[in-house]
Amino acid sequence: MDPVALNRPPRRAPQAVREPRAPRRALHGVLLLDKPLGWSSNDALQKVKGMLRAEKAGHTGTLDPLATGLLPLCFGAATKFSQASLDADKTYRATLKLGVTRIGGDGEGEVIETRPVSFDDAALRAGCAALTGETMQLPPMHSALKHEGKALYEYARAGVEVERTPRRVVIHRLDILRWHADELDIEVCVSKGTYIRTLAEDLGRALGCGAHLSALRRVASGPVRLDGAITIEALQALDPAQREQRLLPPDVLLADWPVVRLAADEAGRFLSGLRRGIDAGDCAAVRVYGPESRAFLGSAHVKAGELIPGRLLSPPEVQALIDAGTATDVPVTESKQVSMT
Repeated sequence: MDPVALNRPPRRAPQAVREPRAPRRALHGVLLLDKPLGWSSNDALQKVKGMLRAEKAGHTGTLDPLATGLLPLCFGAATKFSQASLDADKTYRATLKLGVTRIGGDGEGEVIETRPVSFDDAALRAGCAALTGETMQLPPMHSALKHEGKALYEYARAGVEVERTPRRVVIHRLDILRWHADELDIEVCVSKGTYIRTLAEDLGRALGCGAHLSALRRVASGPVRLDGAITIEALQALDPAQREQRLLPPDVLLADWPVVRLAADEAGRFLSGLRRGIDAGDCAAVRVYGPESRAFLGSAHVKAGELIPGRLLSPPEVQALIDAGTATDVPVTESKQVSMT
């Protein structure tokens, strides 16, 4: 046998030639996603970011893997306004399992106690009414809040209890949708930072039977609602152009804020960060536009007769929105208009 052949490395099977990946691109807008059960918010973000081939993206706050529903995803210039969605009131539909208390307040935890469900309709309505309004809520151990750099749920999984501080939250509305035997469906509108699993436990305690959260679906976040959202599967079925058409303008996250519209020269000064005089009372948050109907410039607040810039788009981002037609027209009938001096 040829000694050279003995020392020759084995031949490798020919590999399939990979097609080059499409380059990332600058996209500006908000996609309303109907997050599936079992996915983390970041899982969903990375999947959609890949499908859109977007350069920059972020979500608007964690939606628990055990929850489904509305998750606004921000791309490009829209990431500058994600905090508005983080701070906004949220609306959820929740199913409570009555008579069973579990570790962690959801269906995954071990059963702590079972009790008979023996209250009547009047007691249920009184319990819901008692929980409505401003209250102090203790964050659950099974949450994404951080303690010394680690999420609380990591300590909980290790069997470690961490001291937590109660937080002020507001339950704006708590409606009974359906009650049958040991299952209760409710819809709640709550302030930022409210834990629905804790609310479920509190209601179970008030009813004297205990309860845990068995299903949760977010149906609204600030001015945006679930009925405008798309599922991962539906998005995958679209071609690239159709996926991009699902993007809403960045200002959709601020759609319930008052509006200031500026002339062209004033718009340029505003984008440079200069304060402008304004004929209006103090206002904690306004959205600002140039003279074109789609020229969204950014956020601001009004104090002592001055319009003070907040988060601003760059001139190229403003122009990109105008060119793409992806900014919201601002009807006077739907938004408070503020005039400039």
